[in-house]
Amino acid sequence: MKVLKFGGSSVASSKNIQKVLAIVSKSSEEQDIVVVVSAFGKTTNALIKGATLAAQKNEDYLEVLKELENNHFNIIKELLPVKEQSSVNGYVKQLFNHLETIYEGCFLLRELSPKTLAKVSSFGELLSSYIISQAANESFKAVYKDTRELIVASDNYNNALVDFSTTFKNCQEYFSSRSQKVTIVPGFVARTINGKTTTLGRGGSDFTAAIISAALDCSELQIWTDVSGMFTANPSIVKQASVIDHISYHEAMELSHFGAKVIYPPTIQPVLQKEIPIVIKNTFKPADQGTLITKETSKNKPVKGISYIENITLVTLEGNGMVGIPGFSKRLFEALYLHHINIILITQASSELSICIAISDDDAVTASKIIDEVFEYEIQLQKVKPVKVEQDLCIIALVGDNMRNHHGLSGKMFSALGKNNINIRAIAQGASEKNISAVIDKKEAKKALNTLHERFFEERIKELNLFVTGVGNVGERFLAQIEQQQNYVQKNLKLKIRVIGISNSKMMFFDENGIDLTNWKELLQQGEKAGIDTFYSKVTSHNLRNSVFIDITANQQVSEMYEHYLRKNIAVVTCNKIACASSSQNYNILKNVSRKSNVPFLYETNVGAGLPIIDTLKNLIASGDRVHKIQAVLSGSLNFVFNKFNSSTTFCSIVAQAQKEGFTEPDPKIDLSGIDVARKILILARESGYEIELEDIVNNSFLSKESLATKTNADFYASLDKNEPHFQQLLLEANNQNCRLKYVAEFENGKASVGLQHISSSHSFYNLEGSDNIVLFFTDRYPEQPLIIKGAGAGADVTASGIFADVIRTGNV
Repeated sequence: MKVLKFGGSSVASSKNIQKVLAIVSKSSEEQDIVVVVSAFGKTTNALIKGATLAAQKNEDYLEVLKELENNHFNIIKELLPVKEQSSVNGYVKQLFNHLETIYEGCFLLRELSPKTLAKVSSFGELLSSYIISQAANESFKAVYKDTRELIVASDNYNNALVDFSTTFKNCQEYFSSRSQKVTIVPGFVARTINGKTTTLGRGGSDFTAAIISAALDCSELQIWTDVSGMFTANPSIVKQASVIDHISYHEAMELSHFGAKVIYPPTIQPVLQKEIPIVIKNTFKPADQGTLITKETSKNKPVKGISYIENITLVTLEGNGMVGIPGFSKRLFEALYLHHINIILITQASSELSICIAISDDDAVTASKIIDEVFEYEIQLQKVKPVKVEQDLCIIALVGDNMRNHHGLSGKMFSALGKNNINIRAIAQGASEKNISAVIDKKEAKKALNTLHERFFEERIKELNLFVTGVGNVGERFLAQIEQQQNYVQKNLKLKIRVIGISNSKMMFFDENGIDLTNWKELLQQGEKAGIDTFYSKVTSHNLRNSVFIDITANQQVSEMYEHYLRKNIAVVTCNKIACASSSQNYNILKNVSRKSNVPFLYETNVGAGLPIIDTLKNLIASGDRVHKIQAVLSGSLNFVFNKFNSSTTFCSIVAQAQKEGFTEPDPKIDLSGIDVARKILILARESGYEIELEDIVNNSFLSKESLATKTNADFYASLDKNEPHFQQLLLEANNQNCRLKYVAEFENGKASVGLQHISSSHSFYNLEGSDNIVLFFTDRYPEQPLIIKGAGAGADVTASGIFADVIRTGNV
């Protein structure tokens, strides 16, 4: 024999009930079954609401009653043929007349006693079970049995204690004599020894099913609900959560205690004692495997699930007067017990200086008052501090029977949370090591659950959530590369890259599920007005794990936000040189915050676009080498310009061509003034370990003062055109010496300079073509023959690829 229990969502409508009957019919072909049903969806709450209104002399209870009646009669109409409706309607009407009489009594007496509330609450299951049993007989033979004739319990009317001896005897006598293959019974309800209606409290229908299963030594208890089993985490919060195929009783109870709503732990005690398997199934997807719950389970995974409890308050009692004095814990727990305050979690420092407990937010005010009263004397003597109350918290928990046999799980848990800037307020772990619990800010719950799920359940695939500001030429190519390589990166590098937010100077758009990169331009136009602070607020409010802020602008205000992002444990990837070329103080702050927070701050594309210049330099320094001298051509735009410039062209037209092909900044004066090159050699000098400021770099600009003073691109190009003879003269002088013009950056003996130089044919820079960059590092290990890095140093695609490479590096931290 099996017992099948169907919850409120499974019988919320006639359509759902038809699904239930189909499941019951199929199951009954194999063996006899008992079907336990809950009230139709939301009925119990409506019944209690009606009684409460009546007791308050509020005639709106009549509307509640009318709505309940209409719902039940509509279901009868939809389920049963017309000829069968009359008798069923008559019985149901009798029950509603009885309910109305009880409501009228509450209204007249202005009273709602526990006994009356239990009576009112019972109507939902009594109605649903009778209606479903009558509908079942249209397809197969079924009998209705009122569980008040089977289950005997105490007169604690809304949370009755079951008399198992009498109940088991009643069940065994009844079911041994009946002939029908299907028996349908109401859940939740029972009777007292005096024959009065009582109820089994929260999870009562599950409890009914478990009691009957244990009484009859059934082969299996099936709990049918609206989910396909117990999940590794709440699937509405963790999208990657999966169904747990097999789990133990203890694991199921731990997960349920910590928020999993599929079963209510106390209700499964009867089947646990008799080791009857429980299967959690989905009424709406009956073919799904579901979750099997047994005494023992597989040992292959130490962590079976992650769960959490919301709306938690942390209460801390502390003081030097507690040390070595027995009885403090007893007084604390006894005071809370006497006021019916449930303690969810307990932790105490080994120094005995403090005791910390977690309770529901609803009990916070009462608990604080009670504890201060109990320890009033010690507080006056300053032996104990007034109780400390912290609200708006939640508890997250790792659960698994086999956790005790695996070392380092706590370390992995706390490390994963720490890397995502999730602060732990309290920790608890039982000696059985089946549960590790941590109290955190409830605003961090979503990020924490996803972080831990990724760490313990997913195929070691790390999810990176990108927020990109600057989607112009380079930004567009970067998004195109992400779209093209997403599947490759996930398959081969185990990184799942999602773009969550994008922004240009006017608009920004966010999608927490990941922006569709095939039409991001259209989505951006549909977004909201952009702002640097607004974008930051949006990024932080999303509070996603492994967040990465990507700056593809040349904006100083954007660069000034880096510290804020890093302090929020959000990685920063930038091709914007302004921050790293700002004051040494700011540069060191960014590096230190990154280091202390263990969050990446990467800027490979600050020098050489996609060339591995900074990364190579970092590796040299990390391995103990010392840089003495750097010579470099660091401007792909200037190299392009002087390679293309000749006597038959104009300097102005070549600069315009460079800008059009994406080799210059949006403001080409930044490149041609030498400030961009100065910033790059400054960054290399700093990465080499030298303290140096931008003002210390000698900039031998080849531009006229007039060009340098321009404010707009149009004025700048006009000044270039006006000064064409000057540029032709520079070219002529180089040609006369059989040299080429190259804009060179140099660093030696702590001093740096940038400027236009004549490069002879014997020099490494002479044959540098197109927009290529070249860097020569002279170090302890490379004193005569320098370490040379050479390649394309400008262009949207190579810069975008460098940013992409930095994003991948953040995933490997």
